[in-house]
Amino acid sequence: MTRILSLTTLATIALCGLLPAAILQVEIRHTVAGQPLRLDSLRYEKAGDEVFSVSRLSYLVSEVALQQVDGSWYETQLDAAWIDAGKRRTAFQIEDVPTGKYRAIRFCIGLNEEQNDADPASFPAGHPLNPAVSNLHWSWQGGYIFLALEGHYRISKERQGFLMHFARAANQTEINLPAKMGLNKVARVSLDFDLAAVLGSPHQIVFARDGESTHSREEDSLAEMVRTNLPSAFRVQSISMPESVLSASRKKPLYVPAQPEAYPLRIARTFPMPQLPEDNPLLKGRVALGKAIFNDKKLSRTGMLSCASCHHTNKAFTDGKAFSVGVDGRVGTKNSMPLFNLAWKDKYFWDGRAPSLRDQVLMPIESHQEMDENLDQVVSKFASDQDYAQRFERAFGTPEVTSEKIALALEAFLLTLTSYDSKFDRAMAGKAELTAKEKRGFELFMTEYEPRNGQYGADCFHCHGGALFSDHGFHHNGLSGTSELFATPSLRNVSLTAPYMHDGRFQTLEEVIAHYSSGVQRSDQLDPNLAKHPKEGLGLSVDDQAALVAFLESLTDPKYSSTQ
Repeated sequence: MTRILSLTTLATIALCGLLPAAILQVEIRHTVAGQPLRLDSLRYEKAGDEVFSVSRLSYLVSEVALQQVDGSWYETQLDAAWIDAGKRRTAFQIEDVPTGKYRAIRFCIGLNEEQNDADPASFPAGHPLNPAVSNLHWSWQGGYIFLALEGHYRISKERQGFLMHFARAANQTEINLPAKMGLNKVARVSLDFDLAAVLGSPHQIVFARDGESTHSREEDSLAEMVRTNLPSAFRVQSISMPESVLSASRKKPLYVPAQPEAYPLRIARTFPMPQLPEDNPLLKGRVALGKAIFNDKKLSRTGMLSCASCHHTNKAFTDGKAFSVGVDGRVGTKNSMPLFNLAWKDKYFWDGRAPSLRDQVLMPIESHQEMDENLDQVVSKFASDQDYAQRFERAFGTPEVTSEKIALALEAFLLTLTSYDSKFDRAMAGKAELTAKEKRGFELFMTEYEPRNGQYGADCFHCHGGALFSDHGFHHNGLSGTSELFATPSLRNVSLTAPYMHDGRFQTLEEVIAHYSSGVQRSDQLDPNLAKHPKEGLGLSVDDQAALVAFLESLTDPKYSSTQ
């Protein structure tokens, strides 16, 4: 089943209405034993003579309430808030709070059963419970991760990873703090969240003794210790009355023609809603122009290369080479990335250096190793083509060609490239049946490696979970010869996108699976999800490795397959 997005960016939306009674701002400072948390810094001491660092701290806050002076509680209208230390997302704001005096604040870490069981695809773009926003949904297993605390620890000279995924509605944890305040216009409550307490008060968690990971299965003692410790980890640092409020500004659509025709973007019903650019509405004329430019060799200095030269439709928009080849046969340094489901990304290239598609698309044009052309020359070429003058007028209302409009058109086209109709998708919808081998592969893919609880899966879902089969994050995955973090590619259509990794070092899926089973190289940069595995690797059997490959092959969308 698919759905068509309703495009509302053809006109600006005025935010009207009465001013709220009052505004409550909540900001959270992350600390370790009273000192500000520094991510990826192996410096914090804990019980068991262990020294630890934190690479990820991300969690959900819900059910915020204020206690009035008569002892009753005012329940705010906030659905949920998402806090993430790495993304510097450390505050949220609640409007329409009645003015008056209050004496305490109450909130929960985690969600109630109704929220936890909600369809993740039902939340609008930008909502904290939209998986594309917070990346805290459990994927096909259902439910949310309430608190993700990941990092490394060292005991003696041994360095390992740890992974705390605190979850399940039964573990929703209430925090109740005294907070005397008079709320007139704006009040800001600043909280401390001390990770030393999460790991050590009242229960002292020793990774080497209690376990290096938890996925909060029932009767998991490590998850229970986290639940018991959480209330003591928060305290009110200060209460102030700031003059400013957090505000969200909307961007006006750029260059809208007199009679715009919206492009019907179709996505799977299981996909989260994407955050489409407000200032670049998807219009039929604009998408068509972008497609024409994508396939036009005017983009290159020699007139011999287009975007499509390195992104072939029948290879899921890759080119089948370890390194793409630019003008004059110049060999690049990275593997060509697939170009579908880009509407859910917010950083582009293997290293994430481009913050938007419109930034990304212009970089290869001017790259010496790729198209080696000057943008002014590209603009001149298109401006001298009468056919393009008409195309630009349909797309932007005037025939004028600029590099900005070229970028906007390419962005619009690329945003429409989606993939959601694989055998796996049809099986999940009850329209096909996976083989026993594919089912076993899916089971391994979605099962953590946690021997403490008798789980011996392949742990793939941590980075490749969800309907998009990517967390769109950046990780070090244990490749030799590099200390860099690279983007997590989607595993959809992965059978079409060989060779694999940023440098194309693996020719087959079998080689990729073998790497994660026994070839991961230990380093200080290794992602905690992999660093918690044994040094010798997962040790997947030959049959299980073959099952994983079979499952990955079921993710192929026929419209991108060269054989159909």
